[in-house]
Amino acid sequence: MASALPARLAPRRTASRPAGVDKRDLILRAATRVFASRGFFGAQVADIARAAGVAAGTVYLYFRNKDDLLVSLFERTMQEAIDEGRAALDGVKDPLERLRRIARLHLDRVGRDRDLAIVFQVELRQSIKFMEQFSATRLRDYLGIIRDVIADGQAKGAFRRDVNPTVATKILFGALDEMATNWILSRRRYTLAADADTVVDLFVNGVKS
Repeated sequence: MASALPARLAPRRTASRPAGVDKRDLILRAATRVFASRGFFGAQVADIARAAGVAAGTVYLYFRNKDDLLVSLFERTMQEAIDEGRAALDGVKDPLERLRRIARLHLDRVGRDRDLAIVFQVELRQSIKFMEQFSATRLRDYLGIIRDVIADGQAKGAFRRDVNPTVATKILFGALDEMATNWILSRRRYTLAADADTVVDLFVNGVKS
């Protein structure tokens, strides 16, 4: 018999759900909690169904398998990040402020949901197959937003023009990514987004006095 789920993975009571609840969203949220707690490879679809408070068969009405759950979670989250990123930059002309907004939003999104952060920073990276697939889809589009900001800043003379904007994009993303991973692993509890301006300042100005 399957062991009981941890308290934070226990299903929400049906009575507490609003009428017309989106079961697909409910299942994805449950999958996030289960993947974060048990690991993607250690989790079963039945675990996710119990955490969502639905029958296992209901999960298969919306997703083909466990891999499809992870892919759907990634695509939905990245599309939200892309939409929020574009909205945050709308009407902002100053290249430096545009970078700051992207950095703040990136770290703020990670800091909003620890379980989702664990899935993105840890679980997604345990499979070359997933990493190759994700790098070729929404992640490429997300990095494209950062690259456009850097290229625009170069065109305006705000940033060095002798730096490849694609390389610069990967460096900035890597710095933000490492801050997010450290936040997950740290025993200290702090607001992750508070480090965004420091990351951008170091990226733009370096450590030279």
